Amino acid sequence: MQQNRSELARFLRSARNRLNPADFGIAATGRRRTPGLRREEVATLAGISLTWYTWFEQGRDIRPSAEVLDNLSVVLRLDEKERAFLFHMAQGRPPPLAPDVHETLSSGVRLALDTVGVPAIVINENWSVIGWNNLYAHILRDYGAVPADDRNMLRVLLLSERYQEDEDEFKKMVKRLTAKLRWDYSRSKDPTYFDKLIAEMRAQCPAFDQYWQGTEITDSFEASHSVKYEGLGRIDFHHTSYAIEGVLGQRMVLFSPENDDSRTRLAQVKDALKKEFGYV
Repeated sequence: MQQNRSELARFLRSARNRLNPADFGIAATGRRRTPGLRREEVATLAGISLTWYTWFEQGRDIRPSAEVLDNLSVVLRLDEKERAFLFHMAQGRPPPLAPDVHETLSSGVRLALDTVGVPAIVINENWSVIGWNNLYAHILRDYGAVPADDRNMLRVLLLSERYQEDEDEFKKMVKRLTAKLRWDYSRSKDPTYFDKLIAEMRAQCPAFDQYWQGTEITDSFEASHSVKYEGLGRIDFHHTSYAIEGVLGQRMVLFSPENDDSRTRLAQVKDALKKEFGYV
């Protein structure tokens, strides 16, 4: 722990020293021995006491709250990786999701979607679907035909009639999604979007309203899902999600066939798409 505090102290001093006082409206009056912001300036801008910040930067055993660390992240102009480092060093755990919602895909993630070979989507921290591949659109749902404002995965799955045909399976899905939403909601830095979504789902989906009043929590999207593909029969998928490196909140959800029959049928779908459209 002492080594962590020493490294944290070094990191805070370095981050403070690289800042330009003029960027904060601080006039360069007199001779400044500090190359960046002074400790008292950081403390004032972050809304904390100078004594507390001085002890924190000196590596003393201080237990800051998430709110204080986020205020310091803003004042010190930390990027996402630096913010995560600050939380890990100060609290021994990752930070809550940043309030910025990431709506775009990197070129690498887009390439992965197009070449992964199974149906796949990418969702952001608000559960909005921001990317999908041709296999997903052809077999499961074409989000390109869904208005952008309606592409929230929870809203689609809970309100679409196609998922309610089997009442028992629908309730299992709702229970699982509610448990995962409760976990993501607890970690969200800006829960305003989730507050509105939860109120909407409670009003329109009785099963969600029932399970939301429970206490079950899960941190995983992993589950099985079956679709009936016209002319071929049922394809059983096992889906799980993977965090996308460097972008807080974005996850890629992969739908892998979970038995030999399903793998054969998926291969047949891919062959048909390639013959008809020239791509998969």
